[in-house]
Parts: sequence; structure tokens; C-alpha cells
Amino acid sequence: MLKQVLFLIALLITLGVFSYSIWRYFQFFKFTKKKPLKHLGKRLWITIKVAGFQTKIFRRPLIGTVHAIVFWGFMVILFGSLEMVVDGLAGTEKAFGVLGWFYNLLMGFGDIFALLILIAMIIFLTRRLVLHVKRFSGIEMKKVSEYDAVLALTIILVLMISLLGMNTFYFKWATLTGEEVQGVYPVSRYLASWFPSVTAEQAWTLYQVNWWIHILLIFIFANILPYSKHFHVFMSIPNVFLSKLEPLGYVDNMENITKEVKLMLDPNASYDDVPEEEEPGRFGILDVEDTNWIQYFNSLACTECGRCTSVCPANITGKLLSPRKVMMDTRARMKEKGPGMVKEGKSYDDGKHLVYDYLTEEELWACTLCNACAQECPININHPSLILDMRRYLVMEESKAPSGLNTVFANIENNGAPWQFSPEDRMLWAEGLDVPLMADKFANNEKPEYLLWVGSAGAFDDRYKKVMREFVKILNYLKVDFAVLGTEESDSGDVARRAGNEMLFQMQALTNIEVLNGYEVKKIVTCDPHDFNTLKNEYPDLGGNYEVEHHTQFLQKAIAAGRLKIEGDKFAGNKITYHDPCYLGRGNGEYDAPREVLKAIPSIKVEMEKNRSFAMCCGAGGGQMFKEAEKGDKEIFIDRTEQALETGADIICTACPFCMTMLTDGIKYKNKEESVKNYDIAELVSLSLEL
Repeated sequence: MLKQVLFLIALLITLGVFSYSIWRYFQFFKFTKKKPLKHLGKRLWITIKVAGFQTKIFRRPLIGTVHAIVFWGFMVILFGSLEMVVDGLAGTEKAFGVLGWFYNLLMGFGDIFALLILIAMIIFLTRRLVLHVKRFSGIEMKKVSEYDAVLALTIILVLMISLLGMNTFYFKWATLTGEEVQGVYPVSRYLASWFPSVTAEQAWTLYQVNWWIHILLIFIFANILPYSKHFHVFMSIPNVFLSKLEPLGYVDNMENITKEVKLMLDPNASYDDVPEEEEPGRFGILDVEDTNWIQYFNSLACTECGRCTSVCPANITGKLLSPRKVMMDTRARMKEKGPGMVKEGKSYDDGKHLVYDYLTEEELWACTLCNACAQECPININHPSLILDMRRYLVMEESKAPSGLNTVFANIENNGAPWQFSPEDRMLWAEGLDVPLMADKFANNEKPEYLLWVGSAGAFDDRYKKVMREFVKILNYLKVDFAVLGTEESDSGDVARRAGNEMLFQMQALTNIEVLNGYEVKKIVTCDPHDFNTLKNEYPDLGGNYEVEHHTQFLQKAIAAGRLKIEGDKFAGNKITYHDPCYLGRGNGEYDAPREVLKAIPSIKVEMEKNRSFAMCCGAGGGQMFKEAEKGDKEIFIDRTEQALETGADIICTACPFCMTMLTDGIKYKNKEESVKNYDIAELVSLSLEL
């Protein structure tokens, strides 16, 4: 009876303290913005796949396997922990033993997992204390973070020792007294043989000692976790449930701007279909109360593992940005400001802000919006959404974009392109080619199957004009029924949106959609992955719904259908390496189409070490191509070019105008322009066909 009373007291204290700790965090959610949660069935499947099967943790196979074993082990051992609670309250021993074979199965696996987790903890501690793995360090990682990690790992280590001790001496006691053993203990059965001189009474005492050590340590650990980076033990699975369901390249539409832009474009129209914000506030994020509740939840779930930062191209090249720091700072800022808002309301002002006092402009503008951090996070935290929302504040509330981007904004607004060219010059790239205009087709009551979206780079960038010309040759060779908008086409707005100028993006998008819908466009093909992503994923939010293909997808389908056969040997013997554009690969999951096209071209294919979803950004995304890069050890495009050159390739193949520019510059920087060429996939196909 004394055991039950003591256990009940310990349990009530644990639950009371834990509830208070959780309440301290969750009371702050009321200060964040609302965000609807849809598609619960799809979310459940993602949770089963990512959290249950630990699919993303295996992106690093060796250490991922160890971590997965720990997770699965805890899931099994949790059964035994629940039994201990029942035993403690009811004064029973092995209360779940009535489950028979199922009980034996779980206890057997629990015993094995206890040993495996113990070994895993030794590995994890060695990595931290001896090997000093690089991603565990950084400007945001204070000494307390290291102590926190070591403490948690040590507690888990002792938990596994006490669990094995509990099982070992229970088995020893049962065999010495002739009692029926409840459960199967393959590891502890062997360990029991290490104690031949232990009596039944001693075994029972040691069993009880380990039982109390184990359960009390669980209670203590549970109340340490809310103040530790290991809070993810509770938060990671719910966070996976909150995962972004859209492609990584997709950016949430700011509906509070949509109505404003529509009224600007047509002041006499009514737009009652655009929802009003319940609490109109500032554009973007200045401080934590501007975040939505999922963004704040992301910050609480972050385990500070550093996988995000270790793949961030800005961080790799020595710049200040660390995606992990973005999450840690958001969490720390809410912890600092939250209590004041609880007392005085959302208007509470302590003179500090998340932007400026925690995260600097230099950090925020270093991001290429490549989504490598979001791709790598084991629990699907979306770092770019926070970074972009803070950029939106800087641009739309304070007009604090870097000078290069301000020039781009002005050019897009005045000329419909990031460069200062006349809109009337949009068709100069096509001189001498048979490129039909949509207006002419429509005037003849013709509706082309495809609209070729040229894009600003295709129309005005000298290098990418050549790519567009070669792709048009392929379209004509295949007798594709297509047309272009010509001077009616304007910039898609991709650069403006990712640089934080949502207002300008929506103005561009709505204007383009009006033109596209006016021509009843159904299918679009484009050579620009950024425009491909924007037209495909983001225009639907504003009423533009089209079937959009990237030119590599179009070419792959033509090859697969037998319509396009490449028999020329122009590149035979040449080594070709392919660079995955972020907004085709990570952004939209297309890795195979460009490789299938290259496979059809007689040549030698070599992959960079960082390829497919692990590919490194060229450094141009997120508006970076139009501004000075932040200080670092080297430029991102140089690092990526070096990775390509390490393959020994004669040709670096790209499928994006931004990547084309950056890697061409990288080849020149490395003085390799005589021996290494940079071609777009469309050029390789066209040249192979000798069009």
C-alpha cells in the first residue's frame, strides 16, 4: 500500500508540473495568426510515412538507422511504461501479462530495443563529446545547448540500464522462486546468468530498486523535456501532421493583399469572393505575434539537429544565415515576449522585435529560397515560410529591400521584366524563326494546343535567348501546335514574390491571368523552372488554372512516345553532368524527366556527389541573381561549379535560365570556359538533331 501511495504522489506531482510547463508554451498560441488545417486524411498518411516509418531520417542512412531504432524502440517500450503506471497505481506486478502471446512479443522486443537504444546513446554521446560533429555547432548553439543534449542522452542511457536491470532481476527472481515468468526477455535472460550468487530476496530488492529508478527517471525526464531541445519527443509527430501539403516550391498566397490589388486594377469591380482578414495587421512578420500558429509550432518542434543548416547553401559558403537559428530565435522570442502579452495583451511592446533584434537583415537576404532546409528536416519544419514572411515585412512595410532588388521591382512594374528593356522588344529573340503569336492565331479562330511561355530570361537574357531559339526549333520539328504571347507576356512575378514584394507579384499574376484566360489557354510549356512553378502551383490561387509542363518533361514525353528520336553522335564520348534546378527538383519533385532526356543523347553521363534532392542551389534563387551576395567564404555558384568540375565533365547541363547564368559565370571564374561548356537540355537535343 505504501508503494501505491508514494507512486500516486509522484505521478500527481509529475502530471501537475508537466501540465503547467505545457500550458506556459501553449498559452502563447492565442497571440499567433490563424491558419486553417485541411485534408486531414492526407495529413494522417504523411504522419504514418514520415513519423511512423521515419522515411526522412533515412536520408542519412547510417545515423538515420540508429535514430530510427531509438524511435521505434521507444514506441515499443512505451507499452511497458504504461504497464508500470498501472502496476504502481493498482499495486500489481506485470498487470498486462493477461495479454498472453502479444504481451510476450512486446516485452521481448522491448528488451532487445533497450539494449539497442543503450548502444545508440553511447554512439550519440561519442559523436557529441569525442567526434564533435560539425552540424552540432554554430553561432546559435550555446554551451547550454550542448549540456542540454548530453543531459538528455545520459538520462536515456540510464533509463535503458535501469530497464535492463529491472528485467534482469525480475527474471532472476522468478526463476529462483519458481514463479511463472510474465513476458519474454531474450537479453535480460542472458544478463541474469551474470549474477549466479544473487539470492531470490536480493533479486527482488534489485528489481524494485531498478523499477523505481526507471519510473522516477521517466517522470523527471518528462518534466525536463519542455525546457529542453528534446521537447520534440512530444512535438515532432504532431508537427509532421501539420506538414506543408503543397510542393515545396509553393508559396502561400496573401489574401489580404489580393483584394487590395484587384481593387487597384479595377476600382469599380466587386470582389466579395476574397475573404477579409479577421484582424488586419501588418504585412509579413516583424515579431512573433505576426507568425501563424503552425510557424510557432514548428519552432517548438525543432530539435536543433542542424540537418537544415548543414545543407543550407548560404551557410555552407560561410554566410550568417542558419535555418536552425531562425527556428530557435522564433521560439526564444516568444518565450521572451509571450509573458508580457499574457499580462497586457497583444499590444504589449518591450522595444524588441524578432526582425532586427534576433534575426538581422543580412541573414534574411542571404536565403536563396532553395528549400534544401525544408527538404532535409526530419519532421517537415518549413523554415522558408518564416524567412519569406520576414522579407515581406521588410519590403512592403519598410521598403528595405537591397538596392539591386529595388531596381528589379521598378523594372518589373514599368517594363514587365527584371531588366530595363522595352516591352516592345519581347519578340526580338525570335527573329528569323517561325514563332506564331497567340493574337494572330485567335484572330483566325485557331486555338493552339500549347502556349509557349517564354519568360523574361528567354526574351531578354542573351544566353537564354539561344536556348529559346533551339527549343522552338524542336517544337517546329515535332510540328507542335503552339504560339507565344509576344509583347502581351509580362514577367510571371516569381522574383518579386520570393524577394518579399507580394503586392507586385499579385499585380503581375492577375494581369497575366487575365491575358491567359482571355485566350482560353489550357496547356503551357516553359523552359524556366521558376515560371513553371509559379504558373503551375501559385497562379491557381488567383484564378489561373493551367496544365503546365517544363520543357524537360515535354521532351521526355516526346521521346517516350517515339516522336523524338536522337540518333546523332555529336556528343558521343563527352562526359555530361546535370545540375538539378531547385524549382524543378526539390520544388516540384521532377528529377527523372531531364535524366531520361539525357539518357537518349549518346554520351557519357556522370552525376555530381550532390544530386537530385540533395543537389546544391546555384545561388540565384530568391532574388539573389539580382543583388550583391552577402559576405561569406565564397560564392554559392562557385561552390556548385567546383562540384560539377570534380566529375571531370566536359559539359555541365542545366535546365534553368538562372542556373545557366550562375554556372556559366562559375566556369569563367575557374578559367575552364575553353574545356568545359554549359548547355541547356534543349540545346543538347537540338544540336544532336542538327536542327
